[in-house]
Amino acid sequence: MSRRFKRWLVLISGWGFVALGVAGLFLPILQGVLFLLIGITILSTEYAWARTLLRKLRERFPSLA
Repeated sequence: MSRRFKRWLVLISGWGFVALGVAGLFLPILQGVLFLLIGITILSTEYAWARTLLRKLRERFPSLA
């Protein structure tokens, strides 16, 4: 696999989990917070704002780490 393809795969999967998380906040079937955390964790490999957000979440909720 090329490097570009892997990057697109990471971005699509990360944003997909974030979208599922947002939908899960309104739908009783999905666990929204869980999908949001998974999406942010995946996106933190590519985006600095996601790394910062993840670090702040780990500081505020150490039991999640």
